[in-house]
Amino acid sequence: MSALLEARDIHTAYGLSRVLFGVSLEVSAGECVCLLGRNGVGKTTTMRSIMGLTPPQAGRVRWKGTEITGWAPYRVAQAGIGFVPEDRRIFADLTVWENLDVASQRTRAAEGPGWTVERVFDLFPKLRELTHRNGGYLSGGEQQMLTIARTLMGNPELLLLDEPSEGLAPLVVDHLREQIARLKGEGLTILLAEQNTEFSLALADRVYVLEKGSIRFSGLASRLRDDVGLRHELLAL
Repeated sequence: MSALLEARDIHTAYGLSRVLFGVSLEVSAGECVCLLGRNGVGKTTTMRSIMGLTPPQAGRVRWKGTEITGWAPYRVAQAGIGFVPEDRRIFADLTVWENLDVASQRTRAAEGPGWTVERVFDLFPKLRELTHRNGGYLSGGEQQMLTIARTLMGNPELLLLDEPSEGLAPLVVDHLREQIARLKGEGLTILLAEQNTEFSLALADRVYVLEKGSIRFSGLASRLRDDVGLRHELLAL
């Protein structure tokens, strides 16, 4: 199976501070792939490198066979990659409906059934109840739902989720995991960056474990689910 997304030998820095040291990964259509690792190991920077928000200094990123290394983020999004950032970045002064409507005006042509406001309300029924509430008055979990819903309005083929469970109550995390599992079940390809191992391994087909900006382990998620010792070794849990 050819990969939808390929990153090869990515080196990325913020100024003089090098963060990624030769990261390589791939994601095939329909997969949920997880980047695991503790805070500060390079998960977010990997996502930002793919999106063009922090372009790699070396290496390449390919999307459906086309090199997109260094493309402006809007071009990456138009090509079919949607990004849900760790800090959510909702429009606090716009209502839930307005946040979604803004995104819908920038949709690319979808392959198959596209995302609409009604469809994201079906995925996140809570947002329907909050249609006219400003984003700044939502809880953390509601903001996370809105951020994912807004990204889906762009009809992505690949969804990048950066630390979606961070800071959320356990019941909200469980609900979010169910909704992401539903997206996976509908065939959406997902690249997930997480510190929450239990959350990640419940969703992932394959995992990459990062340590100090490099890939320490890559393989089936089932290996980590089944081997407690390996999880402790890789993640110091």
